[in-house]
Amino acid sequence: MTVATRTDLLSVARWHAEDPQAWPLEPRFDPRQRWYGRLHAADDHEVWLLTWLPGQATDLHDHGGAGGAFTVVSGEIVEQTVQHGSLRNTTMTAGSGRRFGAHHVHRVVNAGTRPAVTVHAYSPALSVMTRYRLHEGRLSVESISRAGADW
Repeated sequence: MTVATRTDLLSVARWHAEDPQAWPLEPRFDPRQRWYGRLHAADDHEVWLLTWLPGQATDLHDHGGAGGAFTVVSGEIVEQTVQHGSLRNTTMTAGSGRRFGAHHVHRVVNAGTRPAVTVHAYSPALSVMTRYRLHEGRLSVESISRAGADW
């Protein structure tokens, strides 16, 4: 199988997810914080491996103008997106995935009882991520993280 074009980031994520034995790093599970590691970097995209123990979650965040996609390798996660001023939950199980655009804001949580593993692809590579707070139906910026300094 060949990696799909850069515009099809879900295919890129799925291609990297389909053969865990080929990953250049082993997934780790840390009870203190979510674990992540970069699987691949190219001129036009990058791919990350993330692990989630039950209860672990991100903050509401964007990807600094990067588009992306992710797929669930194992376990189950819930993606929360802001719609009409409130959070909408979408449960995703092993094999499911989704694409998102450059202005997508979401929160990802392992609300289940088993560990989960996901693979994420971004284009361009992540350089900044903004974290948000949802209060009374409105998003406000909480913090901005930069690649190389904060992750």
